Amino acid sequence: MRNLTRQLTVFGWAVFLLGFLSATPGLAEDLQQPQQIIQGISDQLQNKLRDKAFSQDFAKVTEYVNGVIEPHTDFNRIAALVLGKHWKSATGDEQERFKAEFRNLLVRTYARAFVEYQDWTIRYLPLNIPDNADKLIVKTEVLQPGLNPVDVNYRMFLSQGTWKVYDIMIEGVSLVTNYRSSFSEEIQRKGSLSALIDSLAKRNSEALKPKDS
Repeated sequence: MRNLTRQLTVFGWAVFLLGFLSATPGLAEDLQQPQQIIQGISDQLQNKLRDKAFSQDFAKVTEYVNGVIEPHTDFNRIAALVLGKHWKSATGDEQERFKAEFRNLLVRTYARAFVEYQDWTIRYLPLNIPDNADKLIVKTEVLQPGLNPVDVNYRMFLSQGTWKVYDIMIEGVSLVTNYRSSFSEEIQRKGSLSALIDSLAKRNSEALKPKDS
């Protein structure tokens, strides 16, 4: 089950960060604001990552991906939800370090995955936004030729007039819940949150090294 949830999480974040290629034809102009935000991110990434020369420079790709998603993703909220009880007991420095390394982990992992996720399109399901709503779920289906649609849903909240993503569910599996379980086990195994952060920092640093170094 753990391997399955990891695969689904990778799948969903790759789709989110690296673009769906396009919305289902004829639908894009009918999208509501939260849906338009997701589609806008997808369009930006799709257009930039078509440049093969650019896409081969992994450091530039991760920097670009981070810049595109940063305004529309609440990494502060995601980090707190992912750490759960460990967030409350963490020092201010540990919180800041974890937020930075966890964001780097997400961005660099799924930036590297974009080559494998270029043949999908997205279908947005109907979205009703109640008056004064400050949270909602954008429901989508990712379509691949010859395969069944995959449910990818986005939890979003309203922050100063802008909708931001704070969780993604792939076939019912939550990114936040999945990482919370994984990191909780790692903290227990390593003995401290600080040790987990050090491990994340090492992984991120090694992932950004040139392949021939």
